[in-house]
Amino acid sequence: KDFEKGINQKFVEDAKDKGALREAIKGLQEMNTKMGQEANRLVTALKGDNKTQGDWGEYQLEQILEYAGLNKGMHYKTQGSYTSEQGKAQRPDFIIELPDNRQLIIDSKVSLKAYERHINAETKPIRTESLKAHINSIKNHIKGLSNKDYQRLDGINTLDYVLLFIPIEPALHLALKESPDLYKNALEKNVVLVAPSTLLATMRTVSFIWKKEKQEKNAKEIARQSGLLYDKFVGFLNDMKQIGDQLRRTQQSYEGAMNKLQESSKKRDTILGRAEYIRELGAENTKTIPTSLNTDHLLSTK
Repeated sequence: KDFEKGINQKFVEDAKDKGALREAIKGLQEMNTKMGQEANRLVTALKGDNKTQGDWGEYQLEQILEYAGLNKGMHYKTQGSYTSEQGKAQRPDFIIELPDNRQLIIDSKVSLKAYERHINAETKPIRTESLKAHINSIKNHIKGLSNKDYQRLDGINTLDYVLLFIPIEPALHLALKESPDLYKNALEKNVVLVAPSTLLATMRTVSFIWKKEKQEKNAKEIARQSGLLYDKFVGFLNDMKQIGDQLRRTQQSYEGAMNKLQESSKKRDTILGRAEYIRELGAENTKTIPTSLNTDHLLSTK
């Protein structure tokens, strides 16, 4: 029953996963549309405060992690404190837990000022200059993240690369369009550029890996429990055999006792026969042997 329940649950979870994936794609479309509509207003609200920009970027990142099905404290943690090989304290924005005690690090970098100037520029020279500044800003983020060398942090068993999250998708697309080598140059520094859509797809994959890991553990547990059940069943059969042997011996003992009591081919050669004969000889008694024992044929004096 447990095995059947586990299999049925797997099919139900798979069906839910497919439905969740469809909802994730739909949600991604809606999110991209909404972000495109609100990008300018967000830039205007955030462009003057670097800390506010950073907090907003981390909030967007965590929203994507939760939307992908990851749970804080179980699948990811934020702002962990670690020490580099040089003894410096490092605080990665997000650490994603992977099976087999592996981690994936994500840092959020918001680059809005130059991008905002480019969007609102009224002349071509300003647009060109601000676009160049925007691309340089992303390059500086890549360089700064690469120099942190998160892969060598004590207590982190991370992959060979880290993810650099840019929460405004059009800002990253614009930089990649104008600087096609930007993505390749980041990879050479072990940095992967991600926007909301690519990060969501990646985190959905991580969530799927965790679900498969759970299913595999459940399958192993089902196999282990099945083995224990089989062993218990073998022990039960052995116990039943012993009970049967004991019952047969008890039956033999019972038959031997009854033979001595009332069953014999010789008249009065039983305990009942001799006891009844004593009564016939005149023994004083207040009780008689029940007739249900059917000893009449053994009590005759003939």
